Amino acid sequence: MRLELLPRARSVAACAVIGVLVCGGLAGTSAAADDVPVPTRQQVQEAQDAAAAGARDVAAVQADLAAANAEVERASVRAAQAAEAFNGARYEAGLARDAADAARTAQVAADAEVERLRVVYGRAVVSRYTNGSDLAALSAVTEAEGVESLLDRLSTARLGAQALQAQQDGLLAAQDDAALAADDAEQAEQDAEAALTRSREAQAEAQAAQDDAAAQAQAVAVRKAALLDELARLQGVSVAIAERRQAGLEQRAAEAAAAEAERERREERRAQQAAAAAAAAAEPEEAAPPASPDPEPAADPEPAADPEPAPAPDPAPDPEPAPDPAPAPAPAPAPAPNGGAQAAIAFARAQLGEPYVWAAAGPGAWDCSGLTMQAWAAGGVSLPHYSVAQYEQATPVASSDLRPGDLLFWGSSSSPSSIYHVALYVGDGMMIHAPRAGRPVVEESMYYWITPNFRARP
Repeated sequence: MRLELLPRARSVAACAVIGVLVCGGLAGTSAAADDVPVPTRQQVQEAQDAAAAGARDVAAVQADLAAANAEVERASVRAAQAAEAFNGARYEAGLARDAADAARTAQVAADAEVERLRVVYGRAVVSRYTNGSDLAALSAVTEAEGVESLLDRLSTARLGAQALQAQQDGLLAAQDDAALAADDAEQAEQDAEAALTRSREAQAEAQAAQDDAAAQAQAVAVRKAALLDELARLQGVSVAIAERRQAGLEQRAAEAAAAEAERERREERRAQQAAAAAAAAAEPEEAAPPASPDPEPAADPEPAADPEPAPAPDPAPDPEPAPDPAPAPAPAPAPAPNGGAQAAIAFARAQLGEPYVWAAAGPGAWDCSGLTMQAWAAGGVSLPHYSVAQYEQATPVASSDLRPGDLLFWGSSSSPSSIYHVALYVGDGMMIHAPRAGRPVVEESMYYWITPNFRARP
């Protein structure tokens, strides 16, 4: 008789068959006498294969859950990229509008200068001819006594003509400048209109990306519910327990990744500190030869120099434990580069729990660059509402040199132009940011997701 096993009962059936086999072996002929069927080797193998297939099914379901989570993440990244593309287009449109306004102002000033020079030149021409300057000059020439007098009067007449000509040339040059200013203003207006059009297109694309991300999140949620139900049946537990188990697995994986990333950051920092200490220790040795003419004194400076570099490694470990909660002095370096860092962090913390809304910059709703812009505005630094421009206007720093108040950036490539997300580093490996639709402003590990690939200090 061939055993037909349902997927949800494979493991149970396998255990039952193996149990029957064991019992049959122990009972011997008495089992046969009771008409208890003894499974064949093929049936036992089939039961074991079914149990193994069930285990593989659990792994497959978990793989499908991971794929579903990755799909949601990809959709959220596309939405973030589209949202920041709109912020960028809006930022560029603002710059283009400013340029157009400046060009129009320059045109107005050029036109005013033309008008001023026209009046000056007009008055000079009227004065010259009303006073009969040319006739008087000609009469003076004919009445000149001697060659020297004649030359003086001719020179005076020539200077008057040259002054008038200079005024005319100035007027013509100003008219040319005004014409160029008008052309520049017209071009700037066209550029501003084109930038505004691109901004509107980017806005529509961002809205479409947000809608698509929301639709995908909903579809994936339905699929994940079905997968969790299947996982619960395969594991023989309730759906609630399966959900908790799966969430725990995902949380542990995220924490492990975060710990590894933080370990790498500390190692990088230690390496930099060791290199700096080695460089500091090498400097006295290079400076020692000038004092070496006398061998006896020369030996003294070298031991004397050693204690100076030696303390360098001692203060270095102090910042090192900063990511651990115990030392707490980690925020202390922040006021050194910029006293506004603590104000920026305080502002960001005051927004915790407020919703993410793309292109929003408060009050009450935020996107990633809107939050960091307003946080640093509270710290006294003006930043644009665009993550790429925020990076461009800040000073890049290494991951090992992070200080509270620095900005963390995520990009899709090694080019800063690919940046699509920004967060505020608050120390101890933590950050505050507005993640995405459905997740409010939150303080969490900077490695909760993927490691940021750009960092900068406003």
